[in-house]
Amino acid sequence: MRVIADLHIHSRFSRATSQNMNLEEIDRYAQIKGLSVVGTGDFTHPLWTKELKTELEPLEDTGLYVLRSGNKRVSFMMTTELSTIFDLNGKTKKVHHVILSPSIEVAEQISDRIEKFGDLSSDGRPILSISAPELVELIMETSPANLIFPAHAWTPWFSVLAANFGFDSIEECYGDASDRIFALETGLSSDPRMNWRLSKLDRYTLVSNSDSHSAWPWRMGREANVFELQRPTFEEIVDTIRKKDGSRLRFTIETDPAYGKYHWTGHRNCGVSMSPRQAIAVKNICPKCHRPLTKGVEQRVEELSDRPEGCQPQGVPGFVSLLPLSEVIAAVISVEQPSSPRVWQVYNKLITKFGSEYSVLLDSDPEALREVVEADLAEAIMRVRENRVKVAPGYDGVYGKIELLARSAGRAKKQGRTNVGLEQFI
Repeated sequence: MRVIADLHIHSRFSRATSQNMNLEEIDRYAQIKGLSVVGTGDFTHPLWTKELKTELEPLEDTGLYVLRSGNKRVSFMMTTELSTIFDLNGKTKKVHHVILSPSIEVAEQISDRIEKFGDLSSDGRPILSISAPELVELIMETSPANLIFPAHAWTPWFSVLAANFGFDSIEECYGDASDRIFALETGLSSDPRMNWRLSKLDRYTLVSNSDSHSAWPWRMGREANVFELQRPTFEEIVDTIRKKDGSRLRFTIETDPAYGKYHWTGHRNCGVSMSPRQAIAVKNICPKCHRPLTKGVEQRVEELSDRPEGCQPQGVPGFVSLLPLSEVIAAVISVEQPSSPRVWQVYNKLITKFGSEYSVLLDSDPEALREVVEADLAEAIMRVRENRVKVAPGYDGVYGKIELLARSAGRAKKQGRTNVGLEQFI
């Protein structure tokens, strides 16, 4: 069966997160999006843990949970993100990590063991004064069933391969504990195509998650993992990731990396954004304020890569590049915000007809689309599916801007994207 999983989100107890990120809202919008499994996020926060224990119940012997008051269509996995800040060789390092755990009991044991390194009640994603290798050892000593991997691996400020405060390799970060790292999260500003340019990343499973701070469908599930499993269980999902099993992890759902907030190099306050070549030409100095630019993910990948663009290792899971349906609708009807009632009106018509956002974006028949919405929107949805939508790259914390223009087939092919629907993978 097809299982679509978003394993990295946040609760309302994380900073800069919507107060509507409670279990009922997460469950509701996960169904609208088309998610089968969603992470709880923030299981180290004591108040969130209390809600998880009260509002969720185990789903038989799967290691997953369901909402007691819900219809049990969405399963929850115990997950959290931890921030580690530590010094190494006289330099400060800042790395975020995602942890997947097999039960609430194990999650509580993790909290008990890490509370001496930071204030768990201060944030759903707490800051810990512990090195990355020490954290891995602690997590795996708590239970060998746990899985830990670097979050949003390329984000400029808080990630394993960050241009600022990061490392040049996974091994440099995790040291002797590197053999217990089996995956890395691509993040919004990169996709598998970009990561395939580094041969030293070949042994890791590339996973994609939303890191959502809001339940809105243009945030939650904007990136996800598509599994083909006989039965969705914690053990089966984690085993698939550990073994980089392409027969079970069929592909990931990615936003166009240009949509991410850190794809290109730039300065938000100065309104300056640059491609890697342009940034290198000005020595990464802003032409307006003459301060260092925030180095984008594309430039960072270029610095560390040892392969040309378009290289794809054999046997790796593929990916589908999408954009949130609400954002596409807003672009077509010329509305600034995807939260506009005009957008919701169109969005709800499509969900009523096709069942979920993923079904609209990946499975819907063009003729059936035109029966529900105007021809220009139906065409835009097909362009998203076929990677014929241009995105002005995001930079320095600014999301990319969708431009509904045709993209040549040659460019799409060069970028190595998968231009097919779900049915051709499963």
